[in-house]
Amino acid sequence: MNGGSPSAEGPLLLGVRHHGPGSARAVRAALEAARPRAVLIEGPPEADALIPLAAEEEMRPPVALLAHAVDEPGRSAFWPLAEFSPEWVALRWALEHRVPARFVDLPATHTLAWDKEEPAPAPGAEAEPPAGEDPEPGPGSGLGSGDAVRVDPLAVLAEAAGYDDPERWWEDVVEHRGVGGEDALAPFTALEEAMTALREEYGTGGHRRDLVREAYMRLQVRSNVREFGLEVAVVCGAWHVPALRRTTAVAADRALLKGLPKVKTDMTWVPWTHRRLSRAGGYGAGIDSPGWYAHLFAAPDRPVERWLTKVAGLLREEDRIVSSAHVIEAVRLADTLAALRGRPLPGLSETTDAVRAVMCEGSDVPLSLVRDRLVVGDVLGEVPASAPAVPLQRDLARLQKRLRLKPEPGEREVELDLRKDTDAGRSRLLHRLRLLGVDWGEPTASRGSTGTFRETWRLSWEPELAVRVAEAGVWGTTVIAAATAKAEADAVAARALAEVTGLAERCLLAELPDALPVVMRALTDRAALDADVGHLAQALPALVRSLRYGDVRGTDTRALAKVAAGLAERVFVGLPPACTALDTDAAEEMRRHLDAVDVAVGLLAEGAVAAAGEIRERWRAVLRVLSGRDTVAGVVRGRAVRLLLDDGELEPGEAARFMGLALSPGTAPADAAAWIEGFVGGGAGGGMLLVHDERLLGLVDTWLTGVPAEAFTGVLPLLRRTFSAYEPGVRRALGELVRRGPDAPGSAAAVGAGYAGFAPDLDSGRADAVVPVVRLLLGLDDPGRGDTDASDGRGLDESAGLGESVGLDESDGRDVDDMVGVAR
Repeated sequence: MNGGSPSAEGPLLLGVRHHGPGSARAVRAALEAARPRAVLIEGPPEADALIPLAAEEEMRPPVALLAHAVDEPGRSAFWPLAEFSPEWVALRWALEHRVPARFVDLPATHTLAWDKEEPAPAPGAEAEPPAGEDPEPGPGSGLGSGDAVRVDPLAVLAEAAGYDDPERWWEDVVEHRGVGGEDALAPFTALEEAMTALREEYGTGGHRRDLVREAYMRLQVRSNVREFGLEVAVVCGAWHVPALRRTTAVAADRALLKGLPKVKTDMTWVPWTHRRLSRAGGYGAGIDSPGWYAHLFAAPDRPVERWLTKVAGLLREEDRIVSSAHVIEAVRLADTLAALRGRPLPGLSETTDAVRAVMCEGSDVPLSLVRDRLVVGDVLGEVPASAPAVPLQRDLARLQKRLRLKPEPGEREVELDLRKDTDAGRSRLLHRLRLLGVDWGEPTASRGSTGTFRETWRLSWEPELAVRVAEAGVWGTTVIAAATAKAEADAVAARALAEVTGLAERCLLAELPDALPVVMRALTDRAALDADVGHLAQALPALVRSLRYGDVRGTDTRALAKVAAGLAERVFVGLPPACTALDTDAAEEMRRHLDAVDVAVGLLAEGAVAAAGEIRERWRAVLRVLSGRDTVAGVVRGRAVRLLLDDGELEPGEAARFMGLALSPGTAPADAAAWIEGFVGGGAGGGMLLVHDERLLGLVDTWLTGVPAEAFTGVLPLLRRTFSAYEPGVRRALGELVRRGPDAPGSAAAVGAGYAGFAPDLDSGRADAVVPVVRLLLGLDDPGRGDTDASDGRGLDESAGLGESVGLDESDGRDVDDMVGVAR
């Protein structure tokens, strides 16, 4: 070779640190100097056919080689490569110079089969931890718990050099070292000598598989040397270099490989992220600052100045005042800190300290943003469309492109309006993927509207989802076919009624009409056999929500409505007996069932369900039975009274009578406290009820002040839980009312209503004064709308279209009319 080698007796061995920008620069310089005829790279040889894709324009690192078992796609492993990875640099150099490049590590067919004999790794686990990285075992490392104590080569070398931080040592001796000196191979010679000494001291260092991997690599190196001569360059973890340099018998190496298990394996390229590189485990171990490493590799000169300029730009985007003077001072401080600490150049710790002191005014809050966005980063790689993929992955990519829903790293929220075709398609896709276990999106509460035509999703694409997609490919070749098959299988395998009703809801959300008949048969069978009222009460809400969602999406839900009505009737019959003789935990659970059933009945009554009025009346009768039966747990009785009061079935005076009975001296304090918890607890507006009704608050106050001292300690935790759920403003209002007392001026008793400012009857004059403000808030008096009197045919009647213009559903529109009516 032109540039010589660390050893003239063998091929050029370039020992590197995976994902090290200094190693990457050194590899590039060494290859330019040596000009080998072939480049061998540590990696699975099944990926040799994928190497040409690395030269395509659409291929943008970070990317990863994904290997998965054909018959068990969830068993997989990744080999990530960033732009600053030495392996990627070697790969690109070989492609640019038309030099053969080959992977020479242990084949993935053995690695995945070997893992199968041990605890299964998490989907998306990286491959074997390489030398020069944090050697803590990660998922998919294939190292059993019986291994010897592992050795971190960098930590040992750093300690020998007097460093307490391996990262700082590596930066000082490699990352801050210039490339282009007299001998481009000198750093590899020095690193090989250091690793040889460590291998003599520690052997495999606890990495049992290294013996087998290194035996395979030696065989591959020999084979390529026979083909190309000694002009072969091998890029591998520095830890392996001494083993590859050692002369061993071919028979001995083959003996180590004899009898290795195999599994049929597929391999492809998948996008990767900087954030995933920062996680522990496999090739991602120890890379705490991938964004910083990418900057060091890409910066042509003055890396510190360029980095701090980038930080200043980020902080300015977040509306922080950062000027060029801040950048200048931060550079000076970083240089000063490096000199004081005896470092050749400022590293990440020095620049971080400078940013904290100069640009963040000593605060770690904006500094955390810098670490998240720049030090780690949200870079997501891309792979060309020609990369091999399972049919399901191709269909998903087609849908993503058609719906303009591009996978992106980091979390982001997406608001969907289901009345629009594109947004409805996005909703269906995300729901179908959730059915398949591909949790790209997670539904969250909408901030702008409670209408059923709106959905809010929190999206976050992680590389591991590629494994989930491959795993879901066993269900079908398209997203809709796979989701349908998976839903049908889940319906048959479901054990609980609530699981089937939840599945029916998800099928409607995902719009899977072919799966609904199977799910409905399973639902009918389970509902007929299940006699547990708790299970029935759990299942009813999801079933009723399905009716509502089906109405929004125009789905025929008559079969669901029939099952829901029958289920509700069975709940009504079985609920009173089920609410007797309950302990505290069971009573609290039953209270939650009561709330859920009440909401479900309300939705049934609003929907087009036969005999909706009868269902509502039957439910009210059940609540009356529960509210007056002494054998029912106090928290359930209290909640039943509250639900009747909220529904307008109880007058406030009657509710006060129920409370008076529950809080009478003959009632045990614990039972009375439970009744209060049921009536005004659970964060369901009970605090405002007490604020506005002096009689209820007075009853609670009288009872509480009369609780015996020996019983007060027992009821205190329950009362604290009840009142701590109130909003701070509500607690302040209650405290003020209690402080004033019933006879104080301005108190509830003095004004004759809930609290100061409320009169017994409506003050029409004061109400009329609010009307102009409400009209202004609703935009009814906007000058651009012209006159709103009856003469030009416009006025309040025109507000019928207001709900649609501001993104409200029908119920929201009724709320607008109610607001105007109250103001009048």
